[in-house]
Amino acid sequence: MTETILANATLILPDEVIRGTLRMTEGRISAIDHGSAVPAGAIDCQGDLVLPGLIELHTDNLERHIQPRPKVNWPHQAAILAHDSELASVGITTVFDALRVGSAVSGGGSEHGEYARAMADEILELRAMGALKISHFLHLRAEVCSETLVTEMAKFGPGDRIGIVSLMDHTPGERQFRDLEKLREYVCGKHGLSDEGFADHVASQRALRERVGPLHEATAVAEARRYGAVLASHDDTTAGQVAVSAGHGAHFAEFPTTSEAARACRDHGIRVMMGAPNLIRGGSHSGNVAAAELAEAGLLDILSSDYVPSSLLSGALLLGDLWGDMARGISTVTRAPAEATGLDDRGRLEPGARADVIRVARIGKGAALRGAWVQANRIA
Repeated sequence: MTETILANATLILPDEVIRGTLRMTEGRISAIDHGSAVPAGAIDCQGDLVLPGLIELHTDNLERHIQPRPKVNWPHQAAILAHDSELASVGITTVFDALRVGSAVSGGGSEHGEYARAMADEILELRAMGALKISHFLHLRAEVCSETLVTEMAKFGPGDRIGIVSLMDHTPGERQFRDLEKLREYVCGKHGLSDEGFADHVASQRALRERVGPLHEATAVAEARRYGAVLASHDDTTAGQVAVSAGHGAHFAEFPTTSEAARACRDHGIRVMMGAPNLIRGGSHSGNVAAAELAEAGLLDILSSDYVPSSLLSGALLLGDLWGDMARGISTVTRAPAEATGLDDRGRLEPGARADVIRVARIGKGAALRGAWVQANRIA
């Protein structure tokens, strides 16, 4: 029986921070002791932070590896392996890989085509081969304003490790892009549309949402139940939208765009998730509510790295400093996302929990990973 001992560490426990020793045996945390002693054979952490492996619920990072430049498609297996290694290198030990379902097939352009089922197969195959360092689940982003959502979601089932289904609605003038000028900047900058082309895009998307929106919302909610997945809302803006999300049974809200929506989530018992890049940058790149504003108001429960994997750890430490409570800050990337998705075996340092553990050295207000273990096996 092999035992790994991390000694003389600053242990981030669920509700407190202590100096102590953590032991890992047969994939589990076997013991936690107080004190700075370093037993024979232990790793002397020299006061570094030791905390649960980070849990990422929503990341676009895989897409960046698959298409590193516009119109440049990278081999998927290499992209998935690089994505997996990158997450491991920044302390993420569990990820819900976000895949869009719902395509705009009549609009042209490969990036709007169907890809989720094939990509899921490749991720699951690599997992079955033991080729991935960290734990992967799937997060299906159900795009309500699309043409193929019903047929795409029907291709998935309960055996596909789908942990999350999020209700996405990118109809122009709604939610994340209710400010059409912000949407114009984003779409025209990314796709090079003319003013006329942008106007056509807005009109066609609004017409599509009017035609299929109710059916697609109902389908996504029903399919989440069939998969056994947690349902999440996305970009709720008003209290009314939050009430609809609550009626659907949403467990958490991804990136509410206003304080009004965040407060309504709290009233309905829905956890609020915000982007760590928003927190670190000091505001939203889309002009929506700042994560720091919600944190200061006590309305932030979970962080996501969104499009910058390394931001997850940095953001949690920033919250710990902001709140004067490091255990609470770290919980936004460990215990809270685990609880939101029903993963009761990880996200906390306590005997019996899965030994997904990271060692972190503080460098100023930031940090550097010094070690990562998944089920007690060192991966970084």
